[in-house]
Amino acid sequence: MSPVCPVCRGDDTCHMTEIDALTYWRCRTCVATFLDPSHRPTASAELAEYDLHQNAIDDPGYREFLKPAVQALHACLSPGAEILDYGCGPGPALADMLSERGHRVSLFDPFYQPDHGALQRQYDGITCTEVIEHFHNPAAEFKRLDALLRPGGWLVVMTRFQTDDHRFAKWHYRRDPTHVVFYRTKTLELIGTRLGWTVECRPPQLALIHKRLDGY
Repeated sequence: MSPVCPVCRGDDTCHMTEIDALTYWRCRTCVATFLDPSHRPTASAELAEYDLHQNAIDDPGYREFLKPAVQALHACLSPGAEILDYGCGPGPALADMLSERGHRVSLFDPFYQPDHGALQRQYDGITCTEVIEHFHNPAAEFKRLDALLRPGGWLVVMTRFQTDDHRFAKWHYRRDPTHVVFYRTKTLELIGTRLGWTVECRPPQLALIHKRLDGY
């Protein structure tokens, strides 16, 4: 029996492919591709993989990689905006870059910065860079992000959009064992329609999302 889509909670899913004993499914509604729930890594396996990453705050290459997200969000916000770096990881370079631009940045990461107090208020802007592909329950996570964002606020997302299925097996993004969901631009646009967001996708890996003042 095919699983429910973890992104849109739709039940119109179909088997996509098997790669190295891993099963992948496709949602016909939101076109997300997702790893079979039984094949997702455990929390300890996730943390072990994350600990291998070399993303230091002052790493020039990492900061250059994050610059498009920083610039996109900064251009939308007033000086001194309150921002949440959601899924900041062990080296919150993005938060540091936004702080340098005069914003007030809070951190949350379930492994490295589990400050649940940061989830008890709302923000003018939220960053979610290289995070949503790790979500085991993205439907719930997107609802949480929506609740954390003030009406009129901005969310910037970075994830590598999936395009050609024939390249999926060898795609470097798929080979990361902690990546369990793969999005297309249509996927985020559908989420936006449901949550009252205006979504501007900027392939290959950036989306700028505005929470409308009227909600819908």
